[in-house]
Amino acid sequence: MANALEVNEANFQEEVIEAAVPVLADFWAPWCGYCQRLAPILDDLAGDAYGKYKVVKINVDANRSLAQRFGVMSLPTMVLFKDGEQAEKMVGFMPKEYILDKINPHI
Repeated sequence: MANALEVNEANFQEEVIEAAVPVLADFWAPWCGYCQRLAPILDDLAGDAYGKYKVVKINVDANRSLAQRFGVMSLPTMVLFKDGEQAEKMVGFMPKEYILDKINPHI
């Protein structure tokens, strides 16, 4: 994903919690087939964000404590953060329009 920022435990606070815009965090793993199918959709969303929101990717294999902190039990899981708080949680593969319907009320 060229347009999404890779986030880890070291930069999560700055890039997600302290972000000035809503952040869609994609909790994913390289071995997850649905995560791979979702990747181009999230890349499109990130490219279309125009500073209204941003999209980040969090590899759960490398960042287990973040996955645990936000109750990620299935992949893919997307969590929308606004003002540092969890605003929406989406589990599983979803079409772009559905994800936008969840993001738009928060921007």
